[in-house]
Amino acid sequence: MTPQTDCRLVFCTCPDQETAVRIAERLVGERLAACVNLLPGLTSIYRWQGAIERETEVLLLIKTVAGHLPALTETLRGLHPYAVPEIIALPITEGLPDYLSWVSTCTQPDV
Repeated sequence: MTPQTDCRLVFCTCPDQETAVRIAERLVGERLAACVNLLPGLTSIYRWQGAIERETEVLLLIKTVAGHLPALTETLRGLHPYAVPEIIALPITEGLPDYLSWVSTCTQPDV
């Protein structure tokens, strides 16, 4: 795969800024992600266990590569306080080639 087709954007909501920062730093630190943007102030309305819930959350926008999705998902599940965390990965089909190449480079092991 080329950087143009290998990159993924993963969405994950967190209950608070502290949790979001802890997860983001771990993902970038372990090179499972090149970059994680934290978008605070998100309001989520959803159905959970038969009730409609409304919560303020922080959205993580995680930039990674397809090959890291299994490990990234496992790490997210291990760190996340939700019983069923939102983990949605979308292919990045277009983007600045230099940026996508940077994502691929940043997610490679140290040499």
